[in-house]
Amino acid sequence: MIKYALRCDQAHDWEAWFDSISGYETQVGRGLVECPLCGSKAVEKAPMAPAVLSSKSDRPAPPASADTPVPLANGPDPLSLPEPVKAFFQGWKEHIEQNYDYVGDAFAKEVRAMHEGDSEERLVYGQATAKEAKELIEDGISVAPLPALATPKPVRGYH
Repeated sequence: MIKYALRCDQAHDWEAWFDSISGYETQVGRGLVECPLCGSKAVEKAPMAPAVLSSKSDRPAPPASADTPVPLANGPDPLSLPEPVKAFFQGWKEHIEQNYDYVGDAFAKEVRAMHEGDSEERLVYGQATAKEAKELIEDGISVAPLPALATPKPVRGYH
């Protein structure tokens, strides 16, 4: 996996993970990489400083296994996000709902079929288990977790 700092033609900056350098180039070439703020597909790599770890204590913890508990919160507004952040997530939610097909729990099956050429390439969202997501990434299929931001719609057009 490789993380790139990206910038669109509207000067929006963000970071994204790709399975490899060629995976990034392929996805950009096919128009699959777009700005999460404005939807522009005119994307390029932005300058990025390398991460230098000065000591063992600076190193990130290894990823948790699928059975490792993760911190959660509850309540009417557990994250107490500032209004601009809430607005960003609402815009992201609307963008995904308008531009991606919801495939429900068939997500792993559908993105694998697209990767293998058995299904037409398109933008999709849905659910996958941690095990399915890990297998997709290990097989070189670029996927990313989403916060709970898109309201499920009826499943449409999956393989």
